[in-house]
Amino acid sequence: QIFNQHNAEAPSLEQAFHRMAQTEPNLDHDVSWLLLPSHWAKAVVALISFLCFANSYDGDFVFDDSEAIINNKDLRAETPLGDLWYHDFWGSKLSSNTSHKSYRPLTVLTFRINYLFAGGFYPVGFHVINIMLHCTISVLMVDVFSILLGGLQFSNKGRRLNLAPKSSLLAALLFAVHPVHTECVAGIVGRADLLCALFFLLSFLGYCKAFRENKEGHTFSVFWVLVSVILGAIAMLCKEQGITILGLNAVFDALVINKINLLELIQKLLHKDKSLENAGLLRKGLLFRITLLMSGGASILYIRWRIMGTGPPAFTEVDNPASFADSLFVRAINYNYYYSLNAWLLLCPWWLCFDWSMGCIPLIKSVSDWRIIALAALWFCLIGLICQALCSEDSHKRRILTLGLGFLIIPFLPASNLFFRVGFVIAERVIYLPSIGYCILFTYGFSLLSKQAKKKKILAVAVLGILLINVMRCALRSSQWRSEEQLFRSALSVCPLNAKVHYNVGKNLADKGNQSAAIKYYREAVRLNPKYVHAMNNLGNILKERNELHEAEELLSLAVQIHPETRAQFGLENSLRRFEEAEQSYWTAIKHRKKYPDCYYNLGRLYADLNRHIDALNAWRNATVLKPEHSLAWNNMIILLDNTGNLAQAEAVGREALELIPNDHSLMFSLANVLGKSQKYKESEALFLKAIKANPNAASYHGNLAVLYHRWGNLDLAKKHYEVSLKLDPMAPGTKENYNLLRRKLEQLQKKGG
Repeated sequence: QIFNQHNAEAPSLEQAFHRMAQTEPNLDHDVSWLLLPSHWAKAVVALISFLCFANSYDGDFVFDDSEAIINNKDLRAETPLGDLWYHDFWGSKLSSNTSHKSYRPLTVLTFRINYLFAGGFYPVGFHVINIMLHCTISVLMVDVFSILLGGLQFSNKGRRLNLAPKSSLLAALLFAVHPVHTECVAGIVGRADLLCALFFLLSFLGYCKAFRENKEGHTFSVFWVLVSVILGAIAMLCKEQGITILGLNAVFDALVINKINLLELIQKLLHKDKSLENAGLLRKGLLFRITLLMSGGASILYIRWRIMGTGPPAFTEVDNPASFADSLFVRAINYNYYYSLNAWLLLCPWWLCFDWSMGCIPLIKSVSDWRIIALAALWFCLIGLICQALCSEDSHKRRILTLGLGFLIIPFLPASNLFFRVGFVIAERVIYLPSIGYCILFTYGFSLLSKQAKKKKILAVAVLGILLINVMRCALRSSQWRSEEQLFRSALSVCPLNAKVHYNVGKNLADKGNQSAAIKYYREAVRLNPKYVHAMNNLGNILKERNELHEAEELLSLAVQIHPETRAQFGLENSLRRFEEAEQSYWTAIKHRKKYPDCYYNLGRLYADLNRHIDALNAWRNATVLKPEHSLAWNNMIILLDNTGNLAQAEAVGREALELIPNDHSLMFSLANVLGKSQKYKESEALFLKAIKANPNAASYHGNLAVLYHRWGNLDLAKKHYEVSLKLDPMAPGTKENYNLLRRKLEQLQKKGG
């Protein structure tokens, strides 16, 4: 309701509040919760949302962050800014057949700004921005929920009134501390969802501003409607879900501004009743505003379609198996099962996983599958809520339930598989916006229970307990997102059937040098998904290095049969001394797939074995251009230049590598060796100590530091680190001989001193 009292004396805020509160039931009347002034409520929400995710600020780049940030050329200054408008989220051309068509140029632009201000790939700045965005969104939620739960009311001075301060605070707290949001906040790639949500909410609040009476007495402002459309477009340029705010604004206009009774309207439409104007459909301005929203939305979608091209994104069966099922029944029943799992994650966000694909959720193929119960429960609840939203005689109840369902369902539609195939089974990040609807329904349910409960304080304590549990769950989940090792291992108990989880755990172990443990997880990944080429590749390469060539050849040959174009990645011919075949295979693979850093890396190893040093360096350089964090390629370049006496060039390459991967202890070690040979002892010592701090159990690190001290003349420190090295690895090559030489020298010095 909008007040138009131009000639009357302006009432006080309290009087206006009292009069408006009498127009419909007040949700806060039955809610036993904190009543705080608006600024204090927002401060509390900001603080608690910050506490939930603060421990993720110094996390690493994990999971998809590597592809979207580290390997994304669009972040670097040498890439023209204009290219961002023609590339997808991962830096590939939208016109490419391999593009996922995820068009989020504004999100990539914020990554680029982060990168330029930090002067490199330092994750802290990226994480801090994500945390700040979530805090800002949570604060905005106080205003959004005050409108959705209390209605849109203005005083005569044009100030919007919060008619549900307690309910809006509770709903905002529920949103701020929901553990399902951890992926968006602690995972840097979640920036897309956060930015989308920010402009999504600003669009909604802008639309609400359109109904604040202006000086001319007009009841709505075309300017603010257009601003809302523009903000919706910006939200979509951050992530595709953003476009749904235009539909929600239309729903809000119909239900709250025009107070349309949907059931009554449907009945009149079915009976072709000519009194539709009385139902509110043709009230002044509604059709005009909806036309503006629809025209704006259609224009935005058309422009995006022209930029993206007509081809759909290419996904595989392992990404979304239900969408590849031949039977319409199987597809439908599994899509609905996925919806029920998303709903369960909102209700009970305890089992969270970074990836739900690759067999994590087996397909339902028969009605005898007990999981059908989940579908029945979901639709029983939804139908019950929809009936109440349509048929209840309480207009206040109808409005809140319809808005709650609208905010729950409409933002989820792009991820529902209804309009196009998506590249995931379940993605926790896509529930960020739908959780607004969940918070509305939860808060309304709490108010109904409070109305019936005799001991309201007990109910309030129970809700407070839920909030505290969620805060602790957020903190725990944020800590798991700090590193890939913790993130991947946390998924083993949630999705033990997910081959990708086992593959990622194995890869993480292999990268740390623990090949024996990695083999176990790679074998399990291949067992769960016998066509998992990447797992076969990595397992085959480890077995090849352990000289178990027969099994390696079986695995890699099978991988070649599944994906012939990836043959060169495996380097099997190299290990079997078939050098010419190996080189030919590598170049064939590069011809078919130009962005192939591992192929260039293996090609470099082949050239190094053949003493073709220039070719090896060029191949490894190509690998680092395609994948700047390719530590093995950088290390091999440094070691080869060091071994061939090119110390100055080795030092330059080492410094370049550490700028890109500042926390890689193996690069610190390699560069420290070069600096030691160049007699830059102090700088070499600092790098050795830093490498040892990162990896204290590496015998070679202590052994080479001891050699540095030995050359430098710091004999006591040399003796100490030789002993540590021998303790860690008694068979360390050369260390025992150097230690014995040092002992004899120390004995000679003692004799001279005596």
